[in-house]
Amino acid sequence: MKLVRCFGGFVLLVVGAGLFLGCAQQRQQQDVPQYDTINVVENFVIDENSVPIFPKKAALTTDTAQRFSIELPKRCTVDWDNQTVVSVVPEEKIEMVRLGMGDPLPADLMVTDYEFKELTVKEALDKLLDGTDISVIEDGEVTQTISGTVSTGNLADTVELMSKMGRVYYSYDAVNAEIHLDHRAKWMIKMPKNESIIMALLDAMHGADVRNLLVDWQDKTMVFEGNYQTEREVMKIISDIASKKYMIAWDVDVYRVYPRTDNPIIWMNLLPAFGDKNIKMSIPGVVGRALVVSPEINTKTLQEFLAQQSNVVLISQGTFVIPNGWQSRFDIGQCSKEDRLETDLVIGATGTYGDYGGKDKIDAKIVLRTSNGELSSFNIPSDVGDNYVIIGIPTHSFVTTPETLISPFAELVVFMSPRIISIVDATQMPAGTDMSLVGDALREFLGANI
Repeated sequence: MKLVRCFGGFVLLVVGAGLFLGCAQQRQQQDVPQYDTINVVENFVIDENSVPIFPKKAALTTDTAQRFSIELPKRCTVDWDNQTVVSVVPEEKIEMVRLGMGDPLPADLMVTDYEFKELTVKEALDKLLDGTDISVIEDGEVTQTISGTVSTGNLADTVELMSKMGRVYYSYDAVNAEIHLDHRAKWMIKMPKNESIIMALLDAMHGADVRNLLVDWQDKTMVFEGNYQTEREVMKIISDIASKKYMIAWDVDVYRVYPRTDNPIIWMNLLPAFGDKNIKMSIPGVVGRALVVSPEINTKTLQEFLAQQSNVVLISQGTFVIPNGWQSRFDIGQCSKEDRLETDLVIGATGTYGDYGGKDKIDAKIVLRTSNGELSSFNIPSDVGDNYVIIGIPTHSFVTTPETLISPFAELVVFMSPRIISIVDATQMPAGTDMSLVGDALREFLGANI
């Protein structure tokens, strides 16, 4: 009995001690914060209350700020429900003005019988202005030599002549009596109000590799810098646009198509689906095929056809405009919904609208390029109102890794709808003419002005 009582007391003692320890542990747990997860990285405990520490980043513009552009909503949006295939806009003057020319040169200084031979512009001006209080300063390297003779003229005309001969620009500071020379200058272009022509001007300048453009969309002006060659190219663009009667615009949708089965898209099903009269032309390329189709095949009906066999994802959408006979490009990545394999693709276009074997047609060359070079090209003559569908471009053309999860039958599909913009003298516009006329009435108006 004693043994039993002692054992029982021991049991009670142990149980009591256990209860005491349990209460102590519970109080301790209440005092210590609890965390769902605790990560240990390089001996640092990281929890939900920790302040994250990041490595120092280089002083570069963030990606989202780099992509910001006022132009993109105008370029990367197509209103397919209200597309005007042919439109008329009044002609507007495009003016180019040089900025930063400084003060006028003294009008009382005349030049007579001045000869210069194999001198730089600075050397020729130093020789001319010897004995005056006007000095010449080179703000940029000017090395080209000039030779010539000035029989008679004022100082301003002489300096202008010598600057053009040396392909440099001058500005005059009257306060300090200094002529500054530089091989680069800044200009402002006063653009027309029509945004389609503005886009054509921008695209043409991008095509001429003029990149440093500052566009004020509110007052319709553009500022850029460049050298003598840049000025010549931009002047040619402005002159050419001003002389054109037509612009050609393309509205573009780019899709990635995933077949629902382990089979490619059966494109021959287009014929029974739409009828052979709506498939006007088939043009093979090195890769892919371009179809010229009637207005019956548009973005809506094309997607409905593709949805029967595949999943369709819109990768990019946008528009670009070129002067008649010019070339330009549409960058898929610039207007892409997100970063994808195909965003490296560029669609280049050269087009002319006018007589084509006795018929008025759009004669276009469409080129697909990537950073690795030309992928394919198509020469496409079409009537106004026709659309293009480029098919058979494998998505694997853009895969750079040895293996991929993308189906070998996935492909890129490009839908392009060309538009004609007719530019006419504002005085010749009939009273009450709707600038967005469509149909037979507008074609009749255009026919009278060709």
